[in-house]
Amino acid sequence: MKIGISIFILVFSMALNELQAQEVFDSLNINNEFLTPPPAETENITYIPANDSYEFIQDKLSCLENEIPLLYNDKVHAFVNHFAYKDRAFTEKALRRKEAYFPVYEKYLRQYGLPDELKYLSIIESGLNPRARSHARAVGLWQFMSYTGRSFGLHQDDYIDERMDFERATEAACKYLAQLYKMFGDWELALAAYNTGPGNVQKAMRRSGKKKFWDIYPYLHRETRAYLPQFVAILYVVKQHEEYNFHSIEPDYLPEFDTIMVRKYLHLGTLAQQLNLCPEELEVLNPGLRWNAFPDSEKLYPVRIPIQSVDQLKANRLAILDSAGQIDKKKIQYLAGNYEGSTYGKNKIVYRVRSGDVLGKIASRHKVKVADLKRWNNLHSDMIRVGQRLDIWLKPGAYVPKTPVVAKSTQPVPTPVTVDGNGIKTYIVQPGDTLWDISKKFNGLSIEKIKKLNGLNSDNIKPGQTLKIG
Repeated sequence: MKIGISIFILVFSMALNELQAQEVFDSLNINNEFLTPPPAETENITYIPANDSYEFIQDKLSCLENEIPLLYNDKVHAFVNHFAYKDRAFTEKALRRKEAYFPVYEKYLRQYGLPDELKYLSIIESGLNPRARSHARAVGLWQFMSYTGRSFGLHQDDYIDERMDFERATEAACKYLAQLYKMFGDWELALAAYNTGPGNVQKAMRRSGKKKFWDIYPYLHRETRAYLPQFVAILYVVKQHEEYNFHSIEPDYLPEFDTIMVRKYLHLGTLAQQLNLCPEELEVLNPGLRWNAFPDSEKLYPVRIPIQSVDQLKANRLAILDSAGQIDKKKIQYLAGNYEGSTYGKNKIVYRVRSGDVLGKIASRHKVKVADLKRWNNLHSDMIRVGQRLDIWLKPGAYVPKTPVVAKSTQPVPTPVTVDGNGIKTYIVQPGDTLWDISKKFNGLSIEKIKKLNGLNSDNIKPGQTLKIG
């Protein structure tokens, strides 16, 4: 077991050493080549399973099926061949890492009453790499986009990204999957929606006039069409790995740990020295840190510590934490402040969009990047409207153009909700809102209820529109 932990830490350490200030995630991009269906031919294969016939696999899958349908067809068969033969290295990594993260997944899946099979979804999402990042900027074991992560309570700032935290992200994924299943009442559609978003699945259902995954299959995006077959295939290959001669794979395990709470700057590398640990032992347990350091904050942050070091820390807590709170502080602050899209050490202004404005023009005027403007304001496209407010973060002393209407932010803009004399509650649609977004802002409000209250026949809404919400 110790050998497995050592290998796990070594692999994690090698990945961390590749991080650079502006490329902290990009160096850890996963290569999702398996999203493209593999060729049918499997020539020059040296690994011959005991039984690889179509009928044999179909029968095995029927025995494995629990709550989620595991339909076997030619598309699933192609991916079984892919994971079993063509990309054995990917499957070996999954088999090695699953012992580290599957126990965490199982705990939260039980807590939320979800099917145990869902733990295999993370293999397709990230290859069980907590720092995985896609080209679309989805991050972590469960590949949350920034906006969706925040919607499910995953904190993200210049120091911390909880999308990479194996416990916080797993709980968020369970909440999201539970909501998707409640929305569709079908696990195949819920999984497709996890990949492409519920709106795209609903669009495919409207276009096809059907309500089952394999019926709407031709109307889904190419990546989403491959998503469910990959899930079924990897579940089968991992469960039946010995049939495919995956032997002698030393599993990785997370070290047993306890948690302490801190609210002052804390550098993991120095803390490891104080506790006579390898830095990687702490980094493996705290993957949600961008720079392997906790910031000064009014908020308490949990730090995971190997169980064997807890007593030593408790006995000398003040001295150890004080020492670990000094080293590399300025360096880490510099890295955090220069990270792409960082708001660290910057002042926020609020800009009101004027007639003729476009994002590129606004970014150029304020000497910021368009990508940062979109990230700061949760914009999913370049579309903006006159009167819209945009948050812009500027370095101290930066020149602020006088022509546009610029105001320093004071308090957050209140939720645009009103109640009339009859007690009817209404909501004014904000830029970027969807019915899904609005339904999540209010307890007990579903997309179906919004549409019924407002007589909507589609999901189309526009900024400024008034909707009844109760």
